[in-house]
Amino acid sequence: MTKQERRDYLYMRMARTWSENSYCVRRKVGALLVKNQMIISDGYNGTPSGFENKCEDENNVSYPYVLHAEANAITKVARSNNSADGATLYVTASPCLECSKLIIQSGIRRVVYGERYRITDGIDLLQKAGIEVVELKETDEI
Repeated sequence: MTKQERRDYLYMRMARTWSENSYCVRRKVGALLVKNQMIISDGYNGTPSGFENKCEDENNVSYPYVLHAEANAITKVARSNNSADGATLYVTASPCLECSKLIIQSGIRRVVYGERYRITDGIDLLQKAGIEVVELKETDEI
């Protein structure tokens, strides 16, 4: 196993742990942004600041204003002195189309994800943009 593969496993494990912070019931997703072997941002899916920590309505449907883990990590780094340019994003579920647009625009060069979502248009867009995309299932971990 290469050093990079080992790092991928370890950061993905950390992203899975970080996902446990989510108040969402249907799916908990975590994300870490790593640059030069340092975590520069993190995120999990949930409501915007100031909103009640409730992601789903009485029918278990997510509210439209719930933020994805990737979006939270990217907007968090945007408010800091760091830059996502050249970073790797570790996320427990494959990015949707909207998050993939944010990933491209933020300069992230590599995405490592765990669970593949049934709709793959986000992955397709990332690959079309020349971003390295790696699937790392939980069963693949060390």
